[in-house]
Amino acid sequence: MPARPVRWLRQALRDMDEIATFIAMDDPRTARDVAGRIWEAAGTLGQSPERGRIGRVPGTREPVLPNLPYFLAYRVREGEVQILRVIHQRRQRE
Repeated sequence: MPARPVRWLRQALRDMDEIATFIAMDDPRTARDVAGRIWEAAGTLGQSPERGRIGRVPGTREPVLPNLPYFLAYRVREGEVQILRVIHQRRQRE
């Protein structure tokens, strides 16, 4: 089965910007590294979209990102993987 396209929705992109901005206040290099690792992990979901655990919101999945305190919330819809949010593990669900 061919890989599905991965599309970042607006809120997920805002989450990424907030994460990178916050980390960059202390260490810009680490901010780039963390953002790159999150981006790369999301990109692999197109090849195995059922990989994440079942999400807290119906119809979503949530893979934990190795060695990072974040997880992605995503869904598979209209033939693509849609990244909905990037959430810190300590953050309360909104």
